[in-house]
Amino acid sequence: MALILNIDTSLDTASLCLAKDYKVLQLVFNETQKDHAAWIHNAIQEILERAACNINILDAVAVSIGPGSYTGLRIGLATAKGLCYALNIPLIVVNTLKIIAAAARKNAADYICPMIDARRMEVFAAMYDKNLEEINPPQSFIIDDPRFISFLPAGNILFCGNGSKKLQKVSSFSGSAYDTTVSDASHLAELSQNCYVNKQFADIAYTEPLYIKEFYTPAKGLK
Repeated sequence: MALILNIDTSLDTASLCLAKDYKVLQLVFNETQKDHAAWIHNAIQEILERAACNINILDAVAVSIGPGSYTGLRIGLATAKGLCYALNIPLIVVNTLKIIAAAARKNAADYICPMIDARRMEVFAAMYDKNLEEINPPQSFIIDDPRFISFLPAGNILFCGNGSKKLQKVSSFSGSAYDTTVSDASHLAELSQNCYVNKQFADIAYTEPLYIKEFYTPAKGLK
């Protein structure tokens, strides 16, 4: 199998996981979102030292590609790309919503709908079956938009992720359940090992974060 460094800086809490052959060797967290950039390189060195591993024996680097925090996604992907370039190893990217679904899948009956809070009444969501096969790709929704109802398949749906709290407040669906499991880089580890085995690698030069929505800031002087 492979020794893989897994990076997830897509949400408020960042995490790194060093895993080999589906076994988690080390896992570290940073709960201060504004410090992810300053934290990440020291944290990589820390988990390698804890595991008594040299960085040169890494077989691949995996990263949560989005959706999520614009700044967090750039930090994670830039770090992963830099390591892959320097070490000449493959880059693996995994959708953040799939990582969230993987964290909750043990409690799913039919379908899993991971949701990320996108501020105000908006969420990012996708739909997977309990084997993590994609039913509907990641999209953005206003939580009470009728379009979201048509997004949901018939059957038992497990809603999860921080965006599901918004849904729970405004809507209820027959057969629905909610899971509060918080995903981290250890849930990315299993997915990245599968990608490595199947040689599902990303293009280091051209891969970009999956934002779903373009980042917007008002021009200076405009209100």
